[in-house]
Amino acid sequence: MNSPQPPQAESVQRYQDRKEAFWSGIRDATGAPAMVLFAGMVGFGAMGRTNGFDVWFTTFSTFFMFALPGQVVLMEMALTGSSAVAIALAVSLTATRFVTMTVTLFPQFHEKDRNLGLYASVHLLAMTAWAVSMREFHSIEAKHRLSYFLGLGMLCWLISIPGTVLGYFLAGFVPQAITLGLIFINPLFFLLTFTEIKPWGNRIAIVLGCLLGPVFYILDRDTSLLTTGLVAGTIAYLIDRKVLRKRAGVMG
Repeated sequence: MNSPQPPQAESVQRYQDRKEAFWSGIRDATGAPAMVLFAGMVGFGAMGRTNGFDVWFTTFSTFFMFALPGQVVLMEMALTGSSAVAIALAVSLTATRFVTMTVTLFPQFHEKDRNLGLYASVHLLAMTAWAVSMREFHSIEAKHRLSYFLGLGMLCWLISIPGTVLGYFLAGFVPQAITLGLIFINPLFFLLTFTEIKPWGNRIAIVLGCLLGPVFYILDRDTSLLTTGLVAGTIAYLIDRKVLRKRAGVMG
């Protein structure tokens, strides 16, 4: 008769309390995440001045929106004299990516943290904070994840504001190609953050996005980003669902 097995030891606790988790999030943000957002907002600030917007409008868009693609769309449509309704609709469409980020990240918080306070916390959600959190949450206890995310996201948000102001006043001293190129550092960081992802479905989606993006841009640049994400993501999902999972089931 087999002797009863001892209960498995709980996973090692990474943080002693929420305060430690919060400051750890801040420390993790001081590296690449904050630098990437800072550089992107420098480029946006320079773009604002180049197009004739004042420093207040440019900076407040960062403070209240904290979404670089949406800020660029806001600025471009304001330049063309679009109506407020059209601008609001276009900016909202660029923010649809936050839906998938929210439904994949926030359910990982502890049940006690899923309250009305999350409506304020979601303002700190950015591509960088989401990518780092998704990478780190598996090793953080659920009760400490929100504190870690707040530290990470808050520093990224706060560093973006002086980055915008600096870029605004640097405009004219740095070549325009360089300042505009800084805006693309953010998606590059996102791509490099997930170079070690294991699910093949995600890898396929990234590769298809890189291949189909230029094609859809040539066909219609205004909808190319949305179309690329929809088509590449759908194909990758179907391949993963219909082929890879079945193959894994047979091998298992």
